[in-house]
Amino acid sequence: MPSILFVCLGNICRSPLAEGALRAEAARLGFDLIVDSAGTGNWHAGEAPDERAQRTALKHGVDISALRARQVTKGDFRRFTHIIALDHENLSNLRKLAPSDSTAELSLLLDHVPGREGQAVTDPWFGDEAGFEVTWDEVEAAARGLAAQLRAL
Repeated sequence: MPSILFVCLGNICRSPLAEGALRAEAARLGFDLIVDSAGTGNWHAGEAPDERAQRTALKHGVDISALRARQVTKGDFRRFTHIIALDHENLSNLRKLAPSDSTAELSLLLDHVPGREGQAVTDPWFGDEAGFEVTWDEVEAAARGLAAQLRAL
């Protein structure tokens, strides 16, 4: 069964939105997979997603309020089939953190959206609600693309 870990910096904005979007898309398709999210930093460990992220997801019918931030662990590189970074900095950090026996495939989230390969998901942290809508649109498109790719495996 595919298992996906989404990773951003603090695990309270982009990666929980991506987790929620993929969970919703998998449920819509009746596709079983394991989905989680984490941060490369530990500043927000144990915290719920940012309230703006929660409101944005809920507007789209997805409740992410029960998610809690955590930091990536070395075990994640063996536990998950795919570890997907939301931006280049976190992808670089993941490559540095990966143990030699890592089995996870690393990628950027927007690599799974035709025409958006190599791009970072918009970071809404310093903006207003509109920025979270932009991020939602990006992670939702990526969730559709990723689910289609995983089902084809």
